[in-house]
Amino acid sequence: MRLFYRICRAGTQFFFLLLCRGRVLHLTRVPKEGGVLLVCNHQSFFDPMIATNALPRECHYMARDTLFRNNWFEKLIRAVNTFPVKRGTGDVGAIKETLRRLKRGALVTVFPEGTRTHDGGIGRMQPGVVMLARKAGVPLATALILGAYEIWPRQAKWPRLGPVLVEYGEPLSPEQIRDMTDEECISALRDQLVAMMAKRRSHPMLRGRLKPLPNEPKPAPLSEKD
Repeated sequence: MRLFYRICRAGTQFFFLLLCRGRVLHLTRVPKEGGVLLVCNHQSFFDPMIATNALPRECHYMARDTLFRNNWFEKLIRAVNTFPVKRGTGDVGAIKETLRRLKRGALVTVFPEGTRTHDGGIGRMQPGVVMLARKAGVPLATALILGAYEIWPRQAKWPRLGPVLVEYGEPLSPEQIRDMTDEECISALRDQLVAMMAKRRSHPMLRGRLKPLPNEPKPAPLSEKD
C-alpha cells in the first residue's frame, strides 16, 4: 500500500473501530489479490470506507460525478483511488476505467443500488456490474453494511455514533457468472445480501439499535459458529 493510502486507512479504522465499535465478519472470503468487483448495499456516506477498511489491500471506488465538483475534495478522493461515474447514463468512460482497473488486478467497490437507502433496507440493484465482472473475468464478492443507516441516514444533516457491522459473502467465480444471465446474477447477489441482513439484524451488538424495516422478516437465529 502507498503511504498516503495507509494514513487515510488508519484514520478510517480509528473511526470504525473506536467510535463505531465496528465489527467485521468473514474477511477471508474476499480474494487478497487479483481483480475483484465488490458489490455493497448502500446505507450512508461512510459506506466506501466502512466496506473496505479491513481489507489487506488497496481498494478502488466508483463514485457519482457530483462528488468531484469541489477541487479540494476531488484531489482527496482521487488520491485514494476513486473515479467518477455519471449515474443514470451508460457512462462509457467509467465503464472503460473500471475494466482497466479490474484487468490490472484491482479491487473495485460498487454500489449497484445507485443511491443510499431510504429505509435501511436493500433496494433494486442494477445488473450493469455483472457485465463488468464478465468482461474483466473477475469474481463478484459481496459486502453487507449494517448499522450505518442508523448513524447517518440520508434524511440527517450530521452523523451520530453507533455500532456498525460489515459481513463479506461467498463470492461468485467467473465460471459461475458465465453460466448465469445478468439478471440472474444480480438477483443472486442481492438475495445473498438480503439473507445476510435478515440474519445479522439479530446480532447482539445491533439488537435494539436498528430501525424496523417495512415487512421485516423474522431474523434467523444465530448459531455458535456465526
